[in-house]
Amino acid sequence: MSDVGDVAKSLRDRIGSGTEERLGKALQDLLENPLLTGAIGRAFDAREKAAQAQEVAMGALNIPSAADIERLTRRLRAVSHRLEGIEDGVDRLDRALAPSGVERRLAAIEAQLGELTDKVDRSLRAAARSATQGTAASKPSARTPAPRKAASARTAKATSAAKAAKAAKAAGKSPARRQGSGKG
Repeated sequence: MSDVGDVAKSLRDRIGSGTEERLGKALQDLLENPLLTGAIGRAFDAREKAAQAQEVAMGALNIPSAADIERLTRRLRAVSHRLEGIEDGVDRLDRALAPSGVERRLAAIEAQLGELTDKVDRSLRAAARSATQGTAASKPSARTPAPRKAASARTAKATSAAKAAKAAKAAGKSPARRQGSGKG
């Protein structure tokens, strides 16, 4: 059986090597033939002319050619890349402009200051009312309007000081300076 395998292998080698050489020689003869090379050149020229005629005909019918579609595809890709760059830039701006932890804490502190200012305003008004009521109760005479006027002036002064504190807080200035200058 090994003899049969050896014979088949040697036959294959002889046919294979001879066939390759013969094929190579035949192709070389064909390529060196001026008649064949001229025919191939004319076929390629005809193909180019047919492609150009097809493109002109498709353009006349307002149908895009393969070249038009390829140009459009390239442009679309370029626009897509530019749009991605713009989206990345917008994302970076959003992250940069987003309130950070420090800003949130400052906003909470400002809110607490506003609440404290409101409490101080209420306390001042309550003190002014109690001072007005205490003065009126201690002197029940016919001349009560004068102490009431003084108390209402104090209440107005306290109210204006509280408004000044709110305005100073809104303007970013120290409310203590405004109150101090308003009381003197």
